[in-house]
Amino acid sequence: MDKNLVYFVSDVHLGLTVGGSSERERRFADFLKALPLQTKAVYLLGDIFDFWFEYRFVVPKGFVRTLGALADLADRGVEVYFFKGNHDMWTFGYLEQEIGLKLLHQPYLTEIGGKRFCIGHGDGFDKTDKGYQFLKAIFSCRILQRLLSFVHPGATFSVAHRWSKHNRLTKGTTYKFKGAQEPLFSYAEEFEKQNKVDYFVFGHLHTPGNIKTSGGAEFYILGEWIHGCEYLVFDTQSGSMSWQSSS
Repeated sequence: MDKNLVYFVSDVHLGLTVGGSSERERRFADFLKALPLQTKAVYLLGDIFDFWFEYRFVVPKGFVRTLGALADLADRGVEVYFFKGNHDMWTFGYLEQEIGLKLLHQPYLTEIGGKRFCIGHGDGFDKTDKGYQFLKAIFSCRILQRLLSFVHPGATFSVAHRWSKHNRLTKGTTYKFKGAQEPLFSYAEEFEKQNKVDYFVFGHLHTPGNIKTSGGAEFYILGEWIHGCEYLVFDTQSGSMSWQSSS
């Protein structure tokens, strides 16, 4: 049987109490378990977990169904790729070594079914957002990550989840895809001037949308799984991309 289906998923935010955490994980795990035998690859484009920080001998509690489903996919030969998002960037080998995921870094340029893809979580490309750039630099600092590893997990996870919940409730879900006005779209426009790209696929914005670039590439933003669950499927045989939803 030919493996011709490639899935793109982002922003599941497992562990976030807003929107029913347990139900969301069960829905996501069921989605993974139900992927057909024709599945060639699954790209997880960041923020799969609302907060993930690995200690030397400790990983976050929960997510057993999801981790098991991902391990089963990897064991049956499905290529499962993982991008660090701004909520789950603190992975230091467990997901790769124990679950079988393959870690990728954005922007990742690759060929799938004869088409050129540029893939990533989508955060940090807006260089005009100095506040976010500052936070990302802090969170990515290996020295600070090392220092954080000495803090008791109970304190670290408690603060992280309260902060995430507050931000999610404060921002609400009214953000809409801005099309050509998105800073991420501007990044794609500049990127394709130096690189041949057929598809750009990103997450992070929590609002699904797609538009063509001036160079003719298809630009996609994935949905989130908190209030919706839109994802993309690319068929390598037909060369077509389609929206799907597990809701």
